[in-house]
Amino acid sequence: MTPQNLSRRQFGTLASVSAIAAMLQTQIEAADKAAGGGKVRHSACKWCYKELPLEDFCLAAKEIGLESVELLDPKDFATVKKHGLHCAMVSFPTIEGPGGVKIGPIPKGWNRIEHHDLLVQAYEPLLKTSAEAGFKQVICFSGNREGMSDEQGLENCAKGLQRLLPQCEKLGVTLVMELLNSKVNHPDYMCDKSAWGVSLVKKLGSPHFKLLYDIYHMQIMEGDVIATIKREHESFAHYHTGGVPGRAEIDETQELNYPAIIKAIQQTGYTGYLGQEFIPKRPDKLASLKQGVTICTVG
Repeated sequence: MTPQNLSRRQFGTLASVSAIAAMLQTQIEAADKAAGGGKVRHSACKWCYKELPLEDFCLAAKEIGLESVELLDPKDFATVKKHGLHCAMVSFPTIEGPGGVKIGPIPKGWNRIEHHDLLVQAYEPLLKTSAEAGFKQVICFSGNREGMSDEQGLENCAKGLQRLLPQCEKLGVTLVMELLNSKVNHPDYMCDKSAWGVSLVKKLGSPHFKLLYDIYHMQIMEGDVIATIKREHESFAHYHTGGVPGRAEIDETQELNYPAIIKAIQQTGYTGYLGQEFIPKRPDKLASLKQGVTICTVG
């Protein structure tokens, strides 16, 4: 039927349907925009750019549009603050244990009762210094299994971390345990599955203990990234990026769709920082970082 053959009634009906469809489309677009949340607050992990002095990296970070440089130690705090930058995640402390073994780094963490006294001794001053600087998230690790069951490790982690939670509450600081892969980068690491980490969050039951959901690591261990973020986001305080495979640039050379992942994160209502933690393979590393920031600027 051509427009010339339409009756007034038919034309009016079609016009009404079109108007309703347009109104519904507008509402859908508005809902999608609202669900998308605000712009991502960009951060980057300094260790991925070891060859650059922190001062120079801060200058570059500001030009790229970063708001934070993370995984820093207290000695670095004055530099980032001078440049008006935040530290979205403070690095872990290290303390010497029996036989000169370093307690605090990834393999030697909270899943061993014998580490608890030393870890508390190391973390207490770091939590205080971080809070004084205005940096409210400090990273921690489960430690390696070394033959221990996941169930026992979870009990031990909860027992040790519980000792720090009153101070965290007083200071307004959150301890954040990172989820890492044990297939490629950190063999035998205990907190290598989101379900184990979420169980620990629920066991402690405190807003001052959460997880760092590292997208790179969890893609390697379990995949299902977007569904996991949607389901468990209340347990996640921070996110890291990285290309899979190889932890290189997060562009079309790898298997993850970062714009879709970032949109899923925004839809949870997340207002924190996204830490770029890929290791650039191209000669111009800062260009790769800028590209990563651009890819993750969605919504």
